Amino acid sequence: MSERAVFAGGCFWGMQELIRKLPGVQSTRVGYTGGDVENATYRNHGTHAEGIEIIFDPAQISYRRLLEFFFQIHDPTTVNRQGNDIGMSYRSAIYYVDDNQKSEALETIKDVEASGLWPGKVVTEVEPVGAFWEAEPEHQDYLQRLPNGYTCHFARPDWVLPRRSAAE
Repeated sequence: MSERAVFAGGCFWGMQELIRKLPGVQSTRVGYTGGDVENATYRNHGTHAEGIEIIFDPAQISYRRLLEFFFQIHDPTTVNRQGNDIGMSYRSAIYYVDDNQKSEALETIKDVEASGLWPGKVVTEVEPVGAFWEAEPEHQDYLQRLPNGYTCHFARPDWVLPRRSAAE
């Protein structure tokens, strides 16, 4: 059975390109979430963040592992910013679909904070999932179509949490 995760961590193109490659990720789509505008679009998304919806197989990848990777590929310590992208659209947020995801998100943030590996205090919002407005076709799979296109996301080998147990 598939599960759903929704994250925001800056420009959605780079997040989609990296997350889609994880074993167990079945599909991804980018869009606008966590804000105040119905039927959000690139030109009119109000207070929504650029987000990514991930459908995954929990038998192949845990929600915790998705969270750990999310924290490795974006800077969760900058308010409303990722690299050169500045504004509410580029905030760090986790939109949980149930209480288990909420607990796991909060626990992972505690572990990130305690690790001392990140450059500052985590400012990632943790909120219940709301409407997810799919972005326009030109934003979907952007880096698949334009491999040299803009991104500020990359895997940071020095931002990897130690494993909690051998089972994970």
